[in-house]
Parts: sequence; structure tokens; C-alpha cells
Amino acid sequence: MAGSPALDEIDHRILAELQADGRIRINELADRVGISHPNCLRRVRALRSSGVIKSIRATIEERALGYEVVSFVSIQLESQNQTALEAFEAAIMPLPWVQQCWRLSGDADFLLKCVSTGVEGMSRQLRQFAALPGVRAIRSFPVLGLSKDAPLPIPGGPRGAG
Repeated sequence: MAGSPALDEIDHRILAELQADGRIRINELADRVGISHPNCLRRVRALRSSGVIKSIRATIEERALGYEVVSFVSIQLESQNQTALEAFEAAIMPLPWVQQCWRLSGDADFLLKCVSTGVEGMSRQLRQFAALPGVRAIRSFPVLGLSKDAPLPIPGGPRGAG
């Protein structure tokens, strides 16, 4: 991340603990990483303000809210110029069922994670994508199940990046 501060071993330990439990209290976090409570609070605030910690939020089971289908949708545009890419991104921003949008290199220009209440809802979403200007090709990949959902590997940690 450009412009982010150099992270030391304590920062890595704080990040690992927060990934394991985002609701941990500062005093418990400080005890776990072996620093004072004020120092821990200062470090967490610095990690947030620098953008290293993007957010702390609840992960909600999709089916609990009636979203029976999770799908990944790849989108290929007719043109890959900056104007076309930004226009597509702007068009999907207000769509609440698009959970994530990744800009790609390769055969597809975007990969979207979408939720829908069923197959009919997913079909409507695909038609809506097809109607957007500049869309050349769409491929959908309905999710059958989640096999792995792991936190980021923390450098120097037990599962650090290799």
C-alpha cells in the first residue's frame, strides 16, 4: 500500500488478533500482544488512519437475509479505455446486490460478487448487466459452497506469506 507506514512485529500481531476477533477490547488486545493499553490504542488508531485497517464489520450469512444465490459474474467490455472502465464502475456502484467489484487483467475486465434471492433474481441481474453500455460478454458462476474463508497471512506469523 503506497504511503502506508512500515509495520513492525507488534503491528503484525495486532493485525492478526484483530482478524481473529474484530470485537476484541483494547485492553485484552494490548495484553495479548504485550504492550501497554495506551500504546495499543495509539497503534490501532494509526493503523486505521493510514488505511492498513480498512474496516471492521460483521460478516452476515447471506441466507439469513433471504439471499439464496451467491454468484461470481465476469464482465468483458467492448473497450478497455479508462472512460469505458470508469463508466462501468459508476453504473454498478448503486446496485446493492453487487457486493464486490474487482478490476481484472486478462480475458475479463471485471469480476463481481453478487447475491440474489433465487435463480430468477440472478437472471434479472444478468439481463441488467447485459443492458449496460459497452458490455461485450458476461459469464456467471453460481456458488455451490464456500470451501475456505481465511484471514490474510501476516508476515512473520505462523501462516506468513511465503
